[in-house]
Amino acid sequence: MKLLSFVANGRTSFGAVKDNGVVDLGTRMTPCTTLRQLLEAGRVAEAAKLVASTAPDHPLGSIAFAPVIPDPGKIICVGLNYRDHVAETGRTVTEKPALFVRFPCSQVGHLQPIVKPKVSDDFDYEGELALVIGKAGRHIPAGRALDHIAGYSCYNEGSIRDWQRHTSQFLSGKTFAESGSFGPWLVTADEIRDPSKLTLQTRLNGTVVQDTTTDLLITAIPELIAYISTICPLVPGDVVVTGTPGGVGAKRTPPLWMRPGDTVEIEISGIGTLRNEVIAEPA
Repeated sequence: MKLLSFVANGRTSFGAVKDNGVVDLGTRMTPCTTLRQLLEAGRVAEAAKLVASTAPDHPLGSIAFAPVIPDPGKIICVGLNYRDHVAETGRTVTEKPALFVRFPCSQVGHLQPIVKPKVSDDFDYEGELALVIGKAGRHIPAGRALDHIAGYSCYNEGSIRDWQRHTSQFLSGKTFAESGSFGPWLVTADEIRDPSKLTLQTRLNGTVVQDTTTDLLITAIPELIAYISTICPLVPGDVVVTGTPGGVGAKRTPPLWMRPGDTVEIEISGIGTLRNEVIAEPA
């Protein structure tokens, strides 16, 4: 099942994709009014049964996509998690994963514009696989980690490279308002049994700039969940963005930055394509 958050007729809701349309679950699964609340209530299986017997309420082309989880409690990002990206940055592989955070205001949905900030021209793409937690846990063993995942999505972890280099900490370049995107939807975990068997491709104006397979992650998804959940509890609706492969714009000669008018796409097998146009921040 493909679950998504959206706006239709001026109202925010969540639902499921069916027959090139959207079944509005926000009007049917009270008191849940957001996808995060559906996950917290453990009602995904109930939603699937409802979708199977319900006609779509909106054509897919008539809605405005929101970030898959517009209101996550945590967005935890993993840096330097593909060897080719580590190599192009001139760094060395660390024993433990490098973690940083983004804030919800830094992300937009599928087909919504991402914003190049006016303080920088060094606006870079990062195609990544994102996972959403569906079952709470602390000190989750790696062997049971996949049981805690509600599903998977695409993420463009848009990065402002000169601000990222202000200090040794990544955050200042990683969470500019509306600089990244998350979508188009969440594919539930029952449809992706093994997240290490996916292909990921990033395209800028139709040209492939990143191309990898998720079995090349340095720290695999089960170990990421085990590590992060040792630091803090993971709860439904939390998002983990698992890292970008080599090919980022900052490490090309000359650098390849996203510019206003560009279109960037992140495609992951079994999930779909996240597509956004780049616009300039208003003066």
